[in-house]
Amino acid sequence: MKSVGLLAFYLPQYHPIPENDEWWGKGFTEWTNVARAKPNFDGHYQPHLPADLGFYDLRLDAARQAQAELAKQYGIDGFCYHYYWFGGKRLLEQPLEAMLAGGAPDIPFCLCWANENWTRRWNGAEHDVLIAQQHSPEDDVAMMEDVARYFADSRYIRIDGRPMLLVYRVDILPDPAGMVRRWRETCERLGLGNPYLCAVQSFGLEDPTGYGFDAAVEFPPHGIMTHDVAGSVSALQPAHRGRIIRYGDAARFALERAEAQYPRFRCAMPSWDNTARKQWTGTCYYGSHPLSYRAWLAKLIEEAKANPRLPQPLVFINAWNEWGEGCHLEPDQQYGHAWLEATAAARTGGVPTAVQLEGILAANVEAFPDVPADIAWTELTLAPTAVWGRPTWKQRTALALRQWVSRRPAVKRLFRPMARLLGIVD
Repeated sequence: MKSVGLLAFYLPQYHPIPENDEWWGKGFTEWTNVARAKPNFDGHYQPHLPADLGFYDLRLDAARQAQAELAKQYGIDGFCYHYYWFGGKRLLEQPLEAMLAGGAPDIPFCLCWANENWTRRWNGAEHDVLIAQQHSPEDDVAMMEDVARYFADSRYIRIDGRPMLLVYRVDILPDPAGMVRRWRETCERLGLGNPYLCAVQSFGLEDPTGYGFDAAVEFPPHGIMTHDVAGSVSALQPAHRGRIIRYGDAARFALERAEAQYPRFRCAMPSWDNTARKQWTGTCYYGSHPLSYRAWLAKLIEEAKANPRLPQPLVFINAWNEWGEGCHLEPDQQYGHAWLEATAAARTGGVPTAVQLEGILAANVEAFPDVPADIAWTELTLAPTAVWGRPTWKQRTALALRQWVSRRPAVKRLFRPMARLLGIVD
């Protein structure tokens, strides 16, 4: 049986660029957002501050190599870099270009085209656009001709010899099937063979194979449907208008998803909280802990081993370094290396029993503050008390509405502006 590979999504937004200087102020990087975040309620973990690697600059080979060495030490097999292409213009490309020119890091990688607009609201919406996408048949070809340079690199990740490329938002493409066809034709013309194309399951996308994609890739918290518990936390800031969701509920929802009838690479997230980007209107998955993340990841690894639809058993992790979304494996000042230790343990330590899993997911994070992330499941004794009550009828109604809308892309597009305001879509 093939061993399961672990790929972590990677954000290259940690170096200044002229565009960000113009849009956000001189010297802006993602660290600018991260450092100024503040907690919104009692027990809210903010700001997330880096430990070992510090506030690094990705223009430096040493910084990128240190990341790769840490990732390999704890069982991460490769990075999936977000790639930014806007009608012929690339952004945040310096780390990738330096790597392609022979620099660090020495680690397998693939690309995920982040094909949405950049806006002032960090959500790809059509208003407050800073730089827009220009989807067209001509751009499809030009973009693939640029990506071909990466496909030719010996470090590029391949599935059965085919270079793997992800697309973040299929839902906004005017002709996804046509784009897939043009990409395959371009790769054939360039002598690169047939690429292995994956669609990220964002914004309600389910089976992408009808468009010609080879597989789907999960991307939590996209697709997670759980109720808001903002009314249950203490000392919530009056200005707060965002959502607070239990991490354990999100993990349980993901683990209970039905088996896909098409190739789908699964994905776990260690934590998620974009307060750093949206102080008062962000979404926080509260109560995440390295142990609960490890349990989620371990179950996905077990599932990938037994999934006959996958040409190669892979599991994704969101993310290696999304610090602005409180979503990172890199060491931080609160948990140190625990997220990485949990990742390594998920690969080798098996899965918890059903009783242990439910206890972990039902617990408040304070129920196991001193439990090491890599503890053997046979040594784990938890008797946590669930501190969250069952959802109210209003929460159940709102959740049912979110689920109904999410399953209907046409309705979602039509009512997205109002739905975002009401918090009933992703």
